[in-house]
Amino acid sequence: IFTSPSMSGFVLMRSTRAFGARLSAVRPFSTEGAPAARAVSLTSALRDGPGLDSFLGGGGGGGDAAEPPARRAKPPRERLPEWLRVERPAGENYTRIKKQMRTLKLATVCEEARCPNIGECWGGKEGTATATIMVMGDTCTRGCRFCNVKTSKTPPALDPDEPRKTAEAIASWEIDYVVITSVDRDDLPDHGSTHLGEVIRAVKTHKPKLMLECLSPDFGGDLDRVARVATAGLNVFAHNLETCERLTPSVRDRRAGYRPSLA
Repeated sequence: IFTSPSMSGFVLMRSTRAFGARLSAVRPFSTEGAPAARAVSLTSALRDGPGLDSFLGGGGGGGDAAEPPARRAKPPRERLPEWLRVERPAGENYTRIKKQMRTLKLATVCEEARCPNIGECWGGKEGTATATIMVMGDTCTRGCRFCNVKTSKTPPALDPDEPRKTAEAIASWEIDYVVITSVDRDDLPDHGSTHLGEVIRAVKTHKPKLMLECLSPDFGGDLDRVARVATAGLNVFAHNLETCERLTPSVRDRRAGYRPSLA
């Protein structure tokens, strides 16, 4: 497409080529009376041109416009039953515990696993509150499919000051029962059993009357490592099987086993 000047304005030349033949179509465009004439022409075209009905299927012939297709009705959203819904975490005790966790840089399985009952446990609806402290960091060396805790083959090093910080935090809470759990630390020679035992002893030293439970990892099935934790002054020693033996390979990390957990 190209243009060339002429006496009446410009000439638009359209050229096509087929089998060596050249065809040209010449169409003159006049600029006389512009821009007023062009404005009037454009106004008339907009007034007399096709309307909205033409685009909706009416064809512009004055007939009835086609009805737009009906939208598919969305099924009503099913609400959760009352017994399955929980209140948003709130309360003075909840706020205080959470703030202290951030100040001391402590991790809790309540937060890391996104437990929906955190408000009930930390808030203490009936005048009591419980908390589950997760020690040895917030990164696990295993990748169980049901768990939301972060995983890594090389998690950060243990905090040597963690036993003291954990004990001071728990001693300041107005709670009578605390659960201490931990991530798996397969990267350590003793899988963290010595460190976990130190945390338990420090907590009991600061608050002897506290009921203390430890939800322990399997420590690779080594009973000597288990003994370091079980004899550190606990009130309750616990370990989760998570599921039945048949589903263990598809639910837990490949390094976890049903039989070693029972042992």
